[in-house]
Amino acid sequence: MLSDAIVAELRAIVGEKHCMDRQEALVAYSYDATPMQQALPDVVVMPASTAEVQKVMQLASRHQIPIVTRGAGSNLCGGTIPVGGGIVMSLHRMNQIVEIDEQNLTITVQPGVRTVDIHQAVEAKGLFYPPDPGSMVISTIGGNIALNSGGLRGLKYGTTKDYVLGLEAVLPNGEVIRTGGKLMKDVAGYDLTKLLVGSEGTLAIITEAILKLIPKPTTQRVMLAMYADMEQAARSVSDIIANRIIPGTLEFLDQGTIRVVEDFKKIGLPTDVAAILLIGQDGEAEIVDRDMERISAICQKNQAVQIKVANTDEEADEVMTARRSALAALSRMRPTTILEDATVPRAQIAPMVAAIQEISDRFGLDICTFGHAGDGNLHPTCMTDARNHDEIERVEQAFEEIFAAAIDLGGTITGEHGVGIVKAPYLEWKVGAAGMEVMKGIKRAFDPHNLLNPGKMFAKESRNRVVVNRA
Repeated sequence: MLSDAIVAELRAIVGEKHCMDRQEALVAYSYDATPMQQALPDVVVMPASTAEVQKVMQLASRHQIPIVTRGAGSNLCGGTIPVGGGIVMSLHRMNQIVEIDEQNLTITVQPGVRTVDIHQAVEAKGLFYPPDPGSMVISTIGGNIALNSGGLRGLKYGTTKDYVLGLEAVLPNGEVIRTGGKLMKDVAGYDLTKLLVGSEGTLAIITEAILKLIPKPTTQRVMLAMYADMEQAARSVSDIIANRIIPGTLEFLDQGTIRVVEDFKKIGLPTDVAAILLIGQDGEAEIVDRDMERISAICQKNQAVQIKVANTDEEADEVMTARRSALAALSRMRPTTILEDATVPRAQIAPMVAAIQEISDRFGLDICTFGHAGDGNLHPTCMTDARNHDEIERVEQAFEEIFAAAIDLGGTITGEHGVGIVKAPYLEWKVGAAGMEVMKGIKRAFDPHNLLNPGKMFAKESRNRVVVNRA
């Protein structure tokens, strides 16, 4: 509980109505999109400038108060849950597009700008910002940077880290650093820009970002390839890439997801197939047409039972919207939806999906899988009910085995959602004890008093590695 004097100081910094400690406000900022995770902060502040962020951070440093930085709260790893109480700092008022520089192909933004607003602003000028996380309509760029968000276009265009050229950030002692700039080359010292991207608010508070833009593709086409066998769909993915074709989108839905999405969107998806690949390509019209013909031939060779090409932009948008609605569709099924993001090499997609199904059946759970087949990032999604404690215990055990299976197949515990609270007990499974010590050393160098987003990334206790005989 913060003293009245400290709360009064915070109000003096950000203004009376932008510092809230009423119970209803604290409850509103006690959770994010992660199910079953909640903790009350002591106060919520909403600064409007870097200078105000500095002053809040300086006060927190003097009094050793933890701070959790928050964007839209759309993350799925518990990354903005204030597990240590203290201050939640919402950056939604810092929502200005500072500049679109058409000569250097950059956009400079404050952290509270919505991702979709960046897309719309640059596309109006014939430019393109590729990262497109599923939550892009509500997510903010500060949150995208903190978690290194991915999206449907990650295979061809990369993720958020590939487009962040420079940052302005406030350190835990209140000092401001500026990293990078409008530069394509910069090897002056350690790459602090890349270090801060994906650091989940544990090292510094990002207050401005310079993002790289590229020319907007002139043409986009989308097709659906349906398969009676999961192995055939997975082989198509590998063969497309092996033939030196990099699609703009290469997505996967299993049968359970197909049925739920079709019931939700009613766009004519066949519900009797084992898997669907949603494949999109963009670029110059001639190249797009050539690639789509080659992709279609590869899918036919791998015994796709049906291939359907969208004939209009409206049809293409309808198909892409259906894929983006997968989580919303699944969320209608049960009171609690737990979405994860285990990632494996592309060649291991079929074994990974098979492992997920075997684990789901063994624990008596309803787990559907969809995701970014092109980069091996799968989203096993469990429909459950948080009030059923026995079932939730089985869900936790099942996901432990899913994470272990991903690592056994050369993958990782998270491809784009981040570590946060949810994956912290498993981080050592991926990076090892030595890797954990290096990461903790970096955290101590930036934040020796552990004020920024405490309780995230580093669990008090790592889980023992699950070993399952699947012979």
